[in-house]
Amino acid sequence: MDFQVYWLLALPVFFGLGWLAARVDIRHLLTESRALPASYFKGLNLLLNEQPDKAIESFIEVARAEQQTVELQFALGGLFRRRGEVDRATRMHQNLVERTDLGPQQRTEALYELALDFLKAGLLDRAEPLFEKLKDSDYEEPALHHLLDIHVTEKDWTRAIQVARVLEQKTGEDRRGDMANFYCELAILAHTRSQFEEAQDFLRQALETQRNCVRAYVLWGEWAFKAGQIEEACTQWQELEQRDPDYLFLVARPLSDALRQLGRVNEAVTLMQGWMERYPNLDLLSLAFQLTLEVRGVEEALRLVRAELERRPTLGNLDRFLEAQLVGVAPELRAEVQRMRDIVHGHYERLAFYQCRHCGFKARTFHWHCPACGNWDSYPPRRQVETEGGAAPR
Repeated sequence: MDFQVYWLLALPVFFGLGWLAARVDIRHLLTESRALPASYFKGLNLLLNEQPDKAIESFIEVARAEQQTVELQFALGGLFRRRGEVDRATRMHQNLVERTDLGPQQRTEALYELALDFLKAGLLDRAEPLFEKLKDSDYEEPALHHLLDIHVTEKDWTRAIQVARVLEQKTGEDRRGDMANFYCELAILAHTRSQFEEAQDFLRQALETQRNCVRAYVLWGEWAFKAGQIEEACTQWQELEQRDPDYLFLVARPLSDALRQLGRVNEAVTLMQGWMERYPNLDLLSLAFQLTLEVRGVEEALRLVRAELERRPTLGNLDRFLEAQLVGVAPELRAEVQRMRDIVHGHYERLAFYQCRHCGFKARTFHWHCPACGNWDSYPPRRQVETEGGAAPR
């Protein structure tokens, strides 16, 4: 009973304290609101009435009149940049950087926002040094990402590798794939300058960075083939079966040409048929059919395509099957089969694209580097029509 009476007596005390705190908060709020200029409330009213352009002008009046409204100036600068008014954003952030009354955190934020303005305007040479200044700050991680994008845009692959390595250390992100691609880009540059040994060294570094770097094996075989080192080219290309067989379609045709030059045509046919069965792919199917037709005749070639269609009844395989039927079809049926194939092929062509895993950008040809979002190795080795079994994407 004593316990209950105690709490009953305490309730009015708590109520009084709450009332007093509310009075203090209200008085503080009223004091602050009186200190704000009329332009601020005018801007809020315009925003509520869906008049953003006029509201921005009112807020600019506040920012000019009240130099202490730093956060408002940051907000306006970001808004200008998003609206594409980069010049106005740059001026606002430049004024903030030049102020002497900002604390270290606000100065760092102003530098970062100004760097974003220059980046948005395409002034990479002005954005880069500002991002460099942000190392060891709260904005270091986003600054490093932007620096990496800048170096890739400028094709400064050596510095891109350096930044990617720092990003790995600072954030724990796996950047081996990116760095391997950068080494491949350096290798291509060296090869175009006829610096063949240096190009090979860069490919070795790519493989040291990422052992399963498909692109390095593709390039190594391509350059060996051009140099007349046919056996070496075959070795490098066939290594892909151990590293990542889904990408064999990239080397299947040049490998079959290399084996043909070595007088090993039957080996090429057997190899392509085996790859097609173990790692189904429309490009491998087309090549295996052509080689089989040339070396072993129409009947075996047709059996090959028919068996693949029965095993995997997809739109792409149906397209290849109808194409193969045109080879041995009776003359009186040829026009009908051709019409069927044209219908299927037209639908297949609409769906036969590679799609970036990160941004969804669609491309007819395979890319190592997405043209839209800039990610590396983001295109799967199969076209969308293969991965979805021929169904139209939703």
